[in-house]
Amino acid sequence: MAAACLGVAGYTPQVHAQAYPNKPVKLVVPFAAGGATDIVARLIAQKLTAAWGQSVLVENRAGAGGNIGADAVAKSAPDGYTILVTSGSIVTVNPHMYAKMPFDAKKDLVPITNLASGPQVLVVNPSVPAKNVKELIALAKSKPGQLNFGSAGIGSQVHMAGESFVYSANIDAQHIPYKGEAVAYTDLAGGQVQFMVGNIAGATAHIQAGRIRAIGVTSLKRLPQLPDVPTIAEAGIPGFENVGWFGFMAPAGTPKAVIDKIHADTVKVLANQEVKDRLTQLSMVAVGNTPADFTKEIAVEFDRWGKVVSARKLTAN
Repeated sequence: MAAACLGVAGYTPQVHAQAYPNKPVKLVVPFAAGGATDIVARLIAQKLTAAWGQSVLVENRAGAGGNIGADAVAKSAPDGYTILVTSGSIVTVNPHMYAKMPFDAKKDLVPITNLASGPQVLVVNPSVPAKNVKELIALAKSKPGQLNFGSAGIGSQVHMAGESFVYSANIDAQHIPYKGEAVAYTDLAGGQVQFMVGNIAGATAHIQAGRIRAIGVTSLKRLPQLPDVPTIAEAGIPGFENVGWFGFMAPAGTPKAVIDKIHADTVKVLANQEVKDRLTQLSMVAVGNTPADFTKEIAVEFDRWGKVVSARKLTAN
């Protein structure tokens, strides 16, 4: 009888929050499968499925530097059953780069938590004669505008990491955007693009298989996962550093109790030793900050990338 009454009463945020989740939850990854965002999403989805006793499904909706997937989440029901797995660039770079955004990142999405962060790796096609960062810079300067670098899409954090490297190295190289990081690695291995500054999570399998070659990492210290790969700072561009991150966001209007539930359970997942070990293998660290702290973090990065986009005169449409 109580269940029947609930059905008649219809949806209320309070009841929903108490019952959440009582059906499958969808994590929207706004890039193609196989990239770093996708890898992190599937790792967390597996553990949340076990914690909630409900399927947590990953859906890839790629395109427009992540805007297509993010827009789908922004326009979905604010009930906690559709969650965006965002890379930093979608909400801190795209608003500056796209003349027209299909959604307002500040008004239409609410931060839940930063899941994980980590540096990137400068990788080249094995046929590229440059064996290190200085040689790649010299090669690019000898062939201005002739080297191509790939990314997960215009404005993606892989794109911005590449732009940061190109700018800091004072070279002229052409950006080739893809609908996801994994697709870009395929073309890098095939020689369609010559280099990338990609997320280590997405690049690791290709590096280990010898399909691409790592020549520099964007952290200030060498990584235990890639001990023989120097930092870009030590190998040619003093002080160079770049870090990427991935987080959960929900449609604006999602009940606070539901946001808090997702946050609390995700933090527990991130504290799981198996998850921490897997992230370490991918050269990332679990974060799990509060919605308030995550909001502040996004605001600071939003301002920083705004200056970079303006200085580089980057546009997407």
